[in-house]
Amino acid sequence: MKFSKLTSGSVAAALVVALAIPAIGASSASAATNYAKITTASQGGGLAGLAAACKKEGQLNVIALPHYWANYGDMITAFSKAYGVKIDEANPEGSSQEEIDAAITNKGTNRSPDVFDIGLAVAVKYLGTGTFAPYKVKTWSYLQGASTLSANAEATPNYTGTMTIGYSGALGTITSLNDLLDPKFKGKIALNGDPLGSSAAMNGIYMINKALGGTFDDVSKGVAFFKKLKDAGNFINVNPTEATIASGQTPVVIDNGYIQAGVVKQMAAAGKVWKMFTPASVGSTYNSAISAWAPHPACARLWMEFSLGEKGADIWAQGGATPTLWVWLLKTARATAAGKASIGKSKVVAEAATAAQTTAARAYLKTAWPAAVGTN
Repeated sequence: MKFSKLTSGSVAAALVVALAIPAIGASSASAATNYAKITTASQGGGLAGLAAACKKEGQLNVIALPHYWANYGDMITAFSKAYGVKIDEANPEGSSQEEIDAAITNKGTNRSPDVFDIGLAVAVKYLGTGTFAPYKVKTWSYLQGASTLSANAEATPNYTGTMTIGYSGALGTITSLNDLLDPKFKGKIALNGDPLGSSAAMNGIYMINKALGGTFDDVSKGVAFFKKLKDAGNFINVNPTEATIASGQTPVVIDNGYIQAGVVKQMAAAGKVWKMFTPASVGSTYNSAISAWAPHPACARLWMEFSLGEKGADIWAQGGATPTLWVWLLKTARATAAGKASIGKSKVVAEAATAAQTTAARAYLKTAWPAAVGTN
């Protein structure tokens, strides 16, 4: 599972104070406020009001957040510790589309997701449909691409990364796409997800396609290459996970770079080597959104404030993902040393397809992809 407005020093300093994690305290607004309807924290007693109301709700439901993905394990732990609420985690390996499907299926129940972390194509698909609850976090004006994606903040860009091919060092060194056709890769190459619903999988096809001279408007070259891999017996329809990588079932994985960075560390800890090969620079921004049917609306909004604020941005950065707050953090000298060590001191923007291009590509892939490689 997709950019800018900066501030003067005085305004920035004021924002820094606003971004601080609040102490949980009582709020007169919490008893009377309908937190499912507020669109800013100020409408619900500020961050303290949100925190108090969330504490009363007692739980936040998240979905499709693997702990190794963009450092979400640390994000979940930090939020729970800061606000003293339980976090229910559903379908950690799910796709963006599956997140929405779960919300619709469980609408009106306590099991429905409160918040989403979704790719651009899925985010745009559901804008204006009543699926998302508009909400502008305090940092909204400082997040790259926020106003461009959704003027009323139905969805908010949160972090970005670049696709790459990660692989076990035991397989040698990959220097070109043609290396992947070698018999030594038989039954070893996997793509993260189904491109019809997964942004990571779609971007994997875009990356291969671009490396072969294709464009975002025509992904046929990329599909043809995957067909070659499948015909050679090298491509497998297995959705790679932390477990499949650790077990050696998927020793070559096409996925986001911030995922691969985590694998590098995990493999190193186990005395193994995990390498990366990036044939073309392609990526996209993922996006945060609140479900219109969130059973814990105050916690949902507090999660948005936390993850899209300074603390959340640092957690994503340390996980190898570039938060959309990163440019502001660098400009105001708020970026931590650990964050800069992980993703660098500048933001490198990978080429990204538009929502319209992805919609068109998926229409083509609906029949072309199964014909080329089969289905998971």
